[in-house]
Amino acid sequence: MAHWSETSIFYHIYPLGCLGAPKRNDFSTKAIPRLAQIEQWIPHLKKLHVNALYLGPVFESTAHGYDTADYYQVDRRLGNNSDLTRLVDILHQNGIRVVLDGVFNHTGRDFFAFKDIQKFGVHSSYVDWFVDINFQHKSPFEDTFSYAGWNGNFDLIKLNLQNPEVRNYLLEVIDFWIHEFKIDGLRLDAVDCVGIPFLQKVHAHVKRAPLDFWLMGEIIHDNYAQYVDATALDSVTNYECYKGLYSSHVDHNYFEIAYSLNRQFGESGIYRHFMPYSFVDNHDVNRLTSNLSNPQHVYPVYCLLFTMPGIPSIYYGSEWGIRGQRTSSDDSPLRPQITLEQLHKPDQGADLANHIAQLSQIRLNSPALQRGNYHQLMVNHEQFAFMRTYQAEKIVVIVNSSQTSQAIQLPLQEDASSKGIDLLSTTTLEIRERNLIIPDLKPNSGMIIKLMS
Repeated sequence: MAHWSETSIFYHIYPLGCLGAPKRNDFSTKAIPRLAQIEQWIPHLKKLHVNALYLGPVFESTAHGYDTADYYQVDRRLGNNSDLTRLVDILHQNGIRVVLDGVFNHTGRDFFAFKDIQKFGVHSSYVDWFVDINFQHKSPFEDTFSYAGWNGNFDLIKLNLQNPEVRNYLLEVIDFWIHEFKIDGLRLDAVDCVGIPFLQKVHAHVKRAPLDFWLMGEIIHDNYAQYVDATALDSVTNYECYKGLYSSHVDHNYFEIAYSLNRQFGESGIYRHFMPYSFVDNHDVNRLTSNLSNPQHVYPVYCLLFTMPGIPSIYYGSEWGIRGQRTSSDDSPLRPQITLEQLHKPDQGADLANHIAQLSQIRLNSPALQRGNYHQLMVNHEQFAFMRTYQAEKIVVIVNSSQTSQAIQLPLQEDASSKGIDLLSTTTLEIRERNLIIPDLKPNSGMIIKLMS
């Protein structure tokens, strides 16, 4: 039986940004139920055929959510625990599963164990909870001790996951989230730093109940399969294809994304046995429209996202083509406050949102696009085609990033189909002598062609 993630269309919201929370937590203001605003997004999510929501950090933190202060309390800038329980319940009632961010590689400076070391120094019971605590040196924040900060960021203190007390504490946190909020999965932050042994413990722990709980890990540069093969994760972020999806359009070079897809999912593909988490932008990278040199390329990009192997995800607001570019010191342009009233305007990219909704529906109705084999049919600089097959269903995907229409005869090798139907336009296409005849592939577009006997 297929896991629910295989038939999922994800939507990703970074709540602290999207819902307009203050940039820093004063730890004294009464909880403000901003999470309730997400309820207003549910009709929009359903229009996009979204059935899974990934919520970025929601627990008490100092600033951006990845500097956790309290794993047991919802961030007061977003509401309280009851607000999150209610939101998850309402999403479930609407057929939308919920995945939360699990930030277990590091904490913020306001985390109780770190504050205990600040207060009691070498006599603290939590000295061994963090990596490289050293009372011979001061920290960049003038603490009486130094410590390991994640990736050179000393507001993020690296947890010592070799310590059984720390591991047990975090497993208890996960138990609390599952039982208190009834979540369906976790996206684990910075798992290349967390390490496989700890992930294996988490995986074994959460699979006890519910059995279909899902673990996805953030990995940028690594062999993704090693985490799945070690029974440490169910899925990983596909950063390799994220890059190829936009840069193959910018550089007029479909050979880049074709190489990645074939390497990952072709006949000898190294990731054929699991489904990575696919995306074209998120809270850490530029919005797609800020990476593309031709805004019209959003259409073939999203066509590829929803038809390639993997689990597609939409980052909030990008379905309207909003822009956002990070700076060397500021991620906030990637994480803006957005209301549906702002975006539901005639000039705010409704065509793209409707296109994505159509792509979502096609994917949800196609076992071949959800879990089918991948076979490359044709690639050149500005046109690219592949086939997805599952049991009797055969789908041909072809995209065109050029500025002119193309007439293409696509060889289908030994296929015995008699015609094809483009699921996007309902156009019927001829097959002659095992060649799929595409007389008019529009500029900056794609076709999703179901082959018929």
